[in-house]
Amino acid sequence: MRRLSRKGIATLAVLLFSLIFVKGAFPQAMSHWSNAELMGRAKHLQQQAAEKGNASEILEKYPHHFTMLAFRNRSGGGEVHQNYADVFFILDGRTTLVTGGEVVDPKSTGPGETLGASVKGGSRQEVKAGDVVHIPAGMPHQMVLGEGDTVTYFVVKAEETR
Repeated sequence: MRRLSRKGIATLAVLLFSLIFVKGAFPQAMSHWSNAELMGRAKHLQQQAAEKGNASEILEKYPHHFTMLAFRNRSGGGEVHQNYADVFFILDGRTTLVTGGEVVDPKSTGPGETLGASVKGGSRQEVKAGDVVHIPAGMPHQMVLGEGDTVTYFVVKAEETR
């Protein structure tokens, strides 16, 4: 059996230390949210949305994506995320999703983020509880709600490189 030199032991110790104590060295724990838990959390968002029509919260951040819970009781403006795709899991309610076209009166709200009044010239698709939607990075989109409609949805924002 071969013995490790002091340099070898030191190297091994540094490697073990980094594996044990450096954040991200091991895979993160699995995340799980039941539908009942998400809908319970959404009640808080419904109260927050009373004035401006929407509210959301980040649930968890990961190296290349993050998850959110969102509630809307009014139509939103047009938006584009240059670096993130959106995956919506509609938990409750309904909305018309407009995708494609162009954002009307666009304004930059941060690096790679654009918001505007609406989306012009896009395709319209009704989505409801149980539906899943993927919107690629760079695609304009808008949620349009009918009178009295609401929508609660789970979002995965996934970093995309182009």
